[in-house]
Amino acid sequence: MTAARRALPALVLAGLFALQFVLGDYDHTNMARILVLACFAVGYNIAFGMTGLLSLGHAMFFAAGLYGAGFSAELGGVAPPAALAAGTACGLVLALAVGLVALRTSGVAFMIVTLMFAQACFLTILHFNELTRGDEGFVIAETARRFALAGVVLDAADPTVRYNAALALFALAYGAYLALARSRVGRVLVGIRENEDRVRMLGYDPYRYRLFALTLSGALAGLAGAAYALLFAYVGATFATTQYSIYPLLWVLLGGAGTALGPLVGTGVMFVLVDRLSGITSSYLMLVGLALILLVVLFPKGILGTVGQRRARNRS
Repeated sequence: MTAARRALPALVLAGLFALQFVLGDYDHTNMARILVLACFAVGYNIAFGMTGLLSLGHAMFFAAGLYGAGFSAELGGVAPPAALAAGTACGLVLALAVGLVALRTSGVAFMIVTLMFAQACFLTILHFNELTRGDEGFVIAETARRFALAGVVLDAADPTVRYNAALALFALAYGAYLALARSRVGRVLVGIRENEDRVRMLGYDPYRYRLFALTLSGALAGLAGAAYALLFAYVGATFATTQYSIYPLLWVLLGGAGTALGPLVGTGVMFVLVDRLSGITSSYLMLVGLALILLVVLFPKGILGTVGQRRARNRS
C-alpha cells in the first residue's frame, strides 16, 4: 500500500472537518444529514458490496435504531450517548435474529425474505400507533438531547455539535469498514461474494461469515438510525418503509459497491440531486431518475469503482 493510500482516510476526514467552516447554515445541516445517512450506506456496503448480500430490508435496522434511541431518550429519560448505544444494540439484535432465518436462503429468495421481514416491521410500527405515532411520528424534546462530555454540557440541537457528532459517527463507520476490508475476515467475505464453493472448500463456513456481515451491517444501520433520531429530533414510521431499504442500495451502487468511500460519494450525490432539483420543479423525481440513469451509463461500476477501474487500465 502506497503512502498516499495510507494517508487518504485521514485526509478525507480532515477535509470533512474543515468543510463545516465554509458551508452556509442550510448546507451545514444537509452535510450533517449526509454524514449520518452515509453511515447507513457504509453498513449496507458491508452486506452488499463486500459480501454480496442483496438485502431489501435494511430499513428495519435503521428504524430499530431510530425507535430504540427515540424511546430511550424521550420516554426513558436516558442520556443521548446511552440512547445511541441502545439504538445500535436494537439494530444489531434485530439483524442477528433476521439473519439466523433469512441466511438459510440465498439470491432472490434472500431478497424476498428480507423484504417480508421489513414489511412486517413497518406494519408492527403502524399497529402500535399509540406508542410509535405511526407516520406522524414524534419529536424528541431539546432537553432530552443534552448531555455532558468531559464536564462540558453539549446540545445535539447546536449545529456545531450536530455536525461534529455526525462526522465522528461517520469516521467510526468508515474506520470499521477499512479495518474489516484489510482483515482476514474481510478477505473471506469477499471470497464468499466471488466464489462461495471455493471458500467452503478451503474450510470456511459461509453461513457464519454471512451472519457476521449482516449483523455488523445491521448494527451500523441501527447506529445511523439512532444518530438520526438524536441529531435531528424526529422519529417516524416513514423511515421503516421500503423506500428506505432501496435508498442505501442506490447510494452504494452510485458511489461504487465494495469501495470504502463509495457510500459517502453516492449518498452525497443523490442527496444533492434530490435537494437541488426539488427546488426547481415538482417533477423532480423524473429528473433525478434521468440523472441517475446517465450516471449509471457513464459510471457502470459506480463513480469511484469506474474511476478506479479506468486508472488501473491506464497504468497497465
